[in-house]
Amino acid sequence: MARVIQITPVQPRQPKPEWLKVRAPGSPSYLRLKGLMRELNLHTVCEEAQCPNIGECWNHGTATFMILGDVCTRACSYCAVAHGRPGAVDTAEPVRVANAIKTLDLAYVVITSVDRDDLADGGASIFADTIRETRARLPECRIEVLIPDFQGNEAALHAVLDAKPDILNHNTETVPRLYRMARSGGRYARTLDLLDRSRRYAPDVPTKTGLMVGLGEEHDELVATFKDVRHAGCGILTIGQYLRPSVEHAPMVRYYHPDEFAELKRIALGLGFVHVESGPLVRSSYHAHETADAYARAVR
Repeated sequence: MARVIQITPVQPRQPKPEWLKVRAPGSPSYLRLKGLMRELNLHTVCEEAQCPNIGECWNHGTATFMILGDVCTRACSYCAVAHGRPGAVDTAEPVRVANAIKTLDLAYVVITSVDRDDLADGGASIFADTIRETRARLPECRIEVLIPDFQGNEAALHAVLDAKPDILNHNTETVPRLYRMARSGGRYARTLDLLDRSRRYAPDVPTKTGLMVGLGEEHDELVATFKDVRHAGCGILTIGQYLRPSVEHAPMVRYYHPDEFAELKRIALGLGFVHVESGPLVRSSYHAHETADAYARAVR
């Protein structure tokens, strides 16, 4: 008797909805900025994380600089950035980043990094040096930092805040139930603690956080997370669609419709957030300049 082999059909990939389709980058401004990054041996999270907004942002001459190399010590299942053992810290990097910002004459920049759990301070000193070097060359430039959790090292957080960034951003990313699946090495309580410590230590520096949707979270879990980060004193919230970088990464459960993003924004504003960016293509650094302006107007 022949053995019957049952084959489970492969689930078809969900087609990308129209509201997530973007034009391929290639403008003169984009090509100029890309060339400058290669010339100065700099990294951007725009490229490393495969951000869908790279064409729009680079066309306007803005970018999110990624310091401390391009290899992360954590392996978060949603993230496209390479992970493994990073190389040695480049202490000259803050000067190169500051020179690039000066060359581009940027009015607003975002500085972020990979996780560097191999360093005692998580790379906080390089963040602080980058802020100071940029201020020395372009005092009028506003600086937002998107920092890792520094493994809860309070002195490292203080070192960054002492350099006086204009906004301190640390992403919550997802609801607490999904942390073990999505955030290797991350802790939900540690994220909330960082936001709260930042507010208490430097109340004049606004705090910001971001969440992805589409990983399998429930509506009530999202609202509860909004409440938690607001209770920690966070005033700016970004909400965007998770897009799976490859089949090796965490699966995307579903696409959210733009109307759902509008409803999430309404809920978050009702909880007391000063400014909320919510939409399919929203990322932590998307329209960061405009977000900072809107926040400043709201708190006047």
